[in-house]
Amino acid sequence: MQKNVEIVKVTNLKKLYGDLPAVNGISFSIKEGEILGLLGPNGAGKTSTINMMIGLSRPSSGQIMIDGIDAIKDIKKVQRIIGVVPDENNLYGEMSGFDNLCFCASLYGMGKEEREKQAKELLKQFGLTKAADRPFGTYSKGMKRKLTIAAGIIHNPKILFLDEPTTGIDVESTRQIRELILNLKKQGTTILMTTHYIEEAERTCDRIAFMVRGEIVKVGTVRELMENIDHEYKIKLQLDNCLEELKVELENKFPSYRIEVLAKNSCLIISKEQVPLSPILQVLDEKGVSVYEAKGIKPSLEDVFVRITGIDATKLEKVGR
Repeated sequence: MQKNVEIVKVTNLKKLYGDLPAVNGISFSIKEGEILGLLGPNGAGKTSTINMMIGLSRPSSGQIMIDGIDAIKDIKKVQRIIGVVPDENNLYGEMSGFDNLCFCASLYGMGKEEREKQAKELLKQFGLTKAADRPFGTYSKGMKRKLTIAAGIIHNPKILFLDEPTTGIDVESTRQIRELILNLKKQGTTILMTTHYIEEAERTCDRIAFMVRGEIVKVGTVRELMENIDHEYKIKLQLDNCLEELKVELENKFPSYRIEVLAKNSCLIISKEQVPLSPILQVLDEKGVSVYEAKGIKPSLEDVFVRITGIDATKLEKVGR
């Protein structure tokens, strides 16, 4: 069960490269047992933020508190209670899956019997038992990602850092990894996850932080993010005629509406107020244009992201980190 205790607290965190801020004074917290997602495009500062929190990079300024420990002054103590899954697989290609897990466990001081038992349990949980003795280098992308996550949690960390956990893998492996992440949450693990997939953030995270150009511009649950934005009403029309010729005329006739042509015979009618269909249908009928379909379109998290950040979501999906 999710608690209200803030197990992670980041305050005014900044990372400068010369005069260029990669992370520009961000603040956020994570509650115990919560999944917080950092959602943003390439260069947003997501990986730089994680690297500072896990001790791979020193902040220029700010504070990081993890489970009551100052993560800047005492990172070694923090590293004993956290797990890290980097955005690229970091295991040894020539070693078997089983040996990779046992080696990672040994780095955390786990004894031989304990690490072998835990490795076998994780291989079973992640559906990798049959591949346990195969070299890691022969695994598929999805299998490699699952074993990398297993290696990050073999010591049962209280807090897990996941950097782009499903980038570059197939749909089925993506679904399995999302299920694994949600199961870790059920077991009480607190998770900070970076992603550039809006759908992944929406399905997996308790709260989402929109990160752009080194700054966090909005944080909240999906419901909060949807509620705290100006609402637009949209109706999609499917017609039997070319819309390019009608677009200007419709916008002149209905100046409070915005018309977006989606394809040759379909468009969106967008307005701050509810859109009554009958006047539009009447104009189209007078032009001899038939409407095959008219349906309301509810705003999505993608719409919210685009409106808050000004970033085209289709471009976001094509880039990493």
